[in-house]
Amino acid sequence: MNTVHEVVSVTSERRDAGRFANRFGRPAAAVLVLLCGLTLLLGFVNKDRCTGPAFDQWGRTQPDYDERNKEEVCYSDIQHLWIGRDIDRHVFPYVDGGINDKGILVGGSVEYPVLTGLLIWAGAIFAHNDAQYLLFSSLLMVPFGLLTGWLLGKLARWRALLWAIGPPLVLYAFHNWDLPVVLCSVAAVYVVHRWNRPLVERATVASVLLGLGFAFKVYPAIFVLPLMLFVATGGWRGRELPARLRGTGKKADVAGAVKVGLASIVTVVLVNLPFAFAGYDGWLASFEFQQLRRVDITTNSIWYWGLRPFIGDDPMQSLVSVLSPITILISFAVAAGYGWVRFRREGSYPWIAVSGAMLCGFMLLHKVHSPQYTLWLVPFLVLLRVRLVWAYAYFVADLAMGIGIFRWFWAIEFGQPAGIYDSFSAQAVMIGVWGRAALLVALFVAFLRARDVTEDDHEDLKFIRGAVAAKG
Repeated sequence: MNTVHEVVSVTSERRDAGRFANRFGRPAAAVLVLLCGLTLLLGFVNKDRCTGPAFDQWGRTQPDYDERNKEEVCYSDIQHLWIGRDIDRHVFPYVDGGINDKGILVGGSVEYPVLTGLLIWAGAIFAHNDAQYLLFSSLLMVPFGLLTGWLLGKLARWRALLWAIGPPLVLYAFHNWDLPVVLCSVAAVYVVHRWNRPLVERATVASVLLGLGFAFKVYPAIFVLPLMLFVATGGWRGRELPARLRGTGKKADVAGAVKVGLASIVTVVLVNLPFAFAGYDGWLASFEFQQLRRVDITTNSIWYWGLRPFIGDDPMQSLVSVLSPITILISFAVAAGYGWVRFRREGSYPWIAVSGAMLCGFMLLHKVHSPQYTLWLVPFLVLLRVRLVWAYAYFVADLAMGIGIFRWFWAIEFGQPAGIYDSFSAQAVMIGVWGRAALLVALFVAFLRARDVTEDDHEDLKFIRGAVAAKG
């Protein structure tokens, strides 16, 4: 029998037996995307409460903008940065910019990588005040959020509701410019596990997507290492080693892994090079700003709350500048190493699980832990088969932080009770800081031990191939 006909026959038999009953069809995907759209709309309405009704000569919301955005918990970096980065002047980013000796960005430079800078500039093209800027920027990002929901649905079916209707999407979808970078990470997983091409080709495209993610918000670049190890070990159960290695006794596709790594590097260079040439100082300023950023009350990190009370501010700044990157790299090494242990035991390198754990280490140990980083984490709660109670617990801690921090800032700035013993907002911040920290440690372990949702698809493929071989 012809091999193609055999595959069709066996697949039909398995479908008839109900083995594909849990596939996520177009109607289900449409429902998921619709729910995601409604959540995004709710997220916009939440942020839009901070706009208008009047505007000053710079297009800044009046009255009482600084008080309202904290008291009413509708603050958005998008709206806030309308003033102060020359966005309101429609200055093209980086080209004529820089950073002065006080660490202040000038001349159109922004504190984000170049693709986010382009997005920031594009949202302002037709805007004349911060309300219009929030609206146009949100409209630019909606497709990224919807496509992320669709891809997660195709990968994980209804588990993708954690993204589509979760509280983080309401709180942070339009808090900053994070939806595009999340899409890059999710799309990379989708390409590797759903595109019908040779492994190295799929992984190379995924690496390009992760390189684009770096050009949005840096963090997806850390996933290139586990992806390279997945390719080097032959993918699922080592079954996708290239034909040129078969019969040679070699069990590692080093050349394929190197190609995947280079694809990401080349992407980052090609995207950044035009900006570096056009305005080197302005381009470099975005990285210098992050390097110079101090660990303070706005960074929400464990370092500020865990070290400063005991050693003071200046010693803490010096220590964190060394300790944070070292501990992050250690967490990466531990995650990658445990992934190798799983590979030796199970036959597959768990690149999604390792990537999720690396992200937990980064979020926990980086000197800045902005509220919207939760959006980065949610796809891994979808893609990895950890107990849903972990997701619910993290959402609770994140809500305490996402709401409490702004109410607390309002209390501090406007003379309200703000002490830990007389302010619920201060208590909520402590719950958020240490609750998230404890859960990130737990999720680091849980992710490394978890199966990912794509393994069912590999088992389906294994069943089909085995049945074809038996009939042959």
